[in-house]
Amino acid sequence: MKIVVTGAAGQLGYDVIKRLELCGIQAVGMDLPQVDITDKSAVEAFILSENPDGVIHCAAYTAVDNAETEKEICSAVNETGTRNVAEACEKCGSKLIYISTDYVFSGKGEEAFETDSPKAPCNHYGASKLAGEEAALESCSKCFVVRISWVFGINGKNFVKTMLRLAETRDELTVVNDQVGSPTYTYDLAILLCEMIKTEKYGVYHATNEGLCTWAEFAAEIMRLADKSTKIIPVTSAEYKTAAVRPLNSRMSKKSLDENGFCRLPTWQDALARYVEALKDC
Repeated sequence: MKIVVTGAAGQLGYDVIKRLELCGIQAVGMDLPQVDITDKSAVEAFILSENPDGVIHCAAYTAVDNAETEKEICSAVNETGTRNVAEACEKCGSKLIYISTDYVFSGKGEEAFETDSPKAPCNHYGASKLAGEEAALESCSKCFVVRISWVFGINGKNFVKTMLRLAETRDELTVVNDQVGSPTYTYDLAILLCEMIKTEKYGVYHATNEGLCTWAEFAAEIMRLADKSTKIIPVTSAEYKTAAVRPLNSRMSKKSLDENGFCRLPTWQDALARYVEALKDC
């Protein structure tokens, strides 16, 4: 089996490549500057020449705040780029896993969003990822859409690394405490994605680590596990202004994973503990 991984140098792509190789599956990385996913002919040439069994599409524009002023670039990557990848997959009969986000939902209420809940992105990043979902599902008949949130992994920047870096010089950190969701450890997600790509159980899934927390609770657990004395000061989203509106509710139902026989990811607390230990070896 051969799998192409877009965004191979990114946070998730890095772990997906490692997991595929561990499973004895041939992994082919695809990333800048080798291939720009917004270049339709380059994407098609690369994927058709590799003729993979599947593509795990991790490449994305993920700078949520910058997306508010770089809308064209964001949409070019997340929508047009995804359509280019999906159409190339359809041409060679490959499966496609598109990585999406909780940001496709409104972020309102307190109930967990189902895979088919109404979509109402509250910022441009979310709108671009929703457009990417639609492009993937329209253009590739063998398509999985996997929505995740609050991502952290060994490779690249993330909230955990930022908190640990700031804790080196700060006695206190203000962190929002009214946004609720589930962190996603790329190591655990990669295991699921590599199992999923072997199947034909196409459709839409939610795949975050189990359990819920606020960003402030997440930060406090980071400090505890890393044995840091930095105090976390909870604040509201209204008090912590950002360029892009953030969802207050990122809860997502895992019903589709259960119904299709896929294992849920471990708890976020377990994932974070393993991650903090793994960082010590980096």
